[in-house]
Amino acid sequence: MTVPRHQIRAAFTADTVTVYQAYGPEIADAALAAGRFVPPFKREQMTWIKPSFRWMMYRCGWALKPGQERVLAVEITRAGFEWALAHACLSGYDPRRYPDRESWREQLRTSPVRVQWDPERSLRLAPLSYRSVQVGLAGVAAHRYVDEWLVGLTDVTPLARAVHARVTAGDEPGAATLLPAERPYPLPAKVAQVIGAGPD
Repeated sequence: MTVPRHQIRAAFTADTVTVYQAYGPEIADAALAAGRFVPPFKREQMTWIKPSFRWMMYRCGWALKPGQERVLAVEITRAGFEWALAHACLSGYDPRRYPDRESWREQLRTSPVRVQWDPERSLRLAPLSYRSVQVGLAGVAAHRYVDEWLVGLTDVTPLARAVHARVTAGDEPGAATLLPAERPYPLPAKVAQVIGAGPD
């Protein structure tokens, strides 16, 4: 089955969706102890959430990059996730979504959320033909993420290391069995239009 070029795939329940972030131990340990993001996490900075586990592994180098040694699975409300997407601006200009570049630049300047589509990654972290979404939260969106949307935090660094170990050993089928079960996320039509999701 062909995967649409722009499609959100995630682990989700009826009420929540799981996204991933990677941090150094000081931020991860404080967040896990508190059950929420607390200093030294800085809500004043844009924070990027990723529903794709494999793309998170690409970004953090299997939790081996300095400052990204700890991977957190962040369970947030679907209502919050969809609010973020509905209030997003694409990080790159798309003439199908914006009347002109000036309109896009103005929305980029004022929107609390950015959406970026990057190539999804294989278990070898090679780029695939379809995309994965990254969602940047700033301002009111970052505050809502921390204070309202967050349901739970789980340290999945051991999972990242286990998958990487099997990939390194050449056991890709075994590595695939450890991956979180991600499936197409059912976006409301209006939200899909905002972020350019769906068939191209």
